[in-house]
Amino acid sequence: MDLALWIAAGALALVALAGGVSKAFLPQAKLAAARGGEWTAEAAPGFVKGLGVLELLAAAGLVLPALTGIAPVLVPVTAVCWVLLMIGAMITHVRHGSAKFALLNLAYLAVAVFVAWGRFAV
Repeated sequence: MDLALWIAAGALALVALAGGVSKAFLPQAKLAAARGGEWTAEAAPGFVKGLGVLELLAAAGLVLPALTGIAPVLVPVTAVCWVLLMIGAMITHVRHGSAKFALLNLAYLAVAVFVAWGRFAV
């Protein structure tokens, strides 16, 4: 079970890292031109960059506390925060007609629920 939780948290951390880097460092016009990123065209630049920073923090929070042994409770707390972020992402993608991306966010949400449950309960 512990190995499955590490794999799930690591996979989510990679997803969060990729999303965070793209939102925080790529130009907004490039994001808006990419599939699934159309919503960024009408979002405030600071909002998009802020989401990128949150995703970078999530990437760190999903693995570093457990790796270092410093405040490991932050791993499931971060997973719960990721669930909330994915709910917002799903709503945004559905509003912009990107149901496929909403389903992908639902999968990420399910993995985050598994990590939160596993690290809080097991």
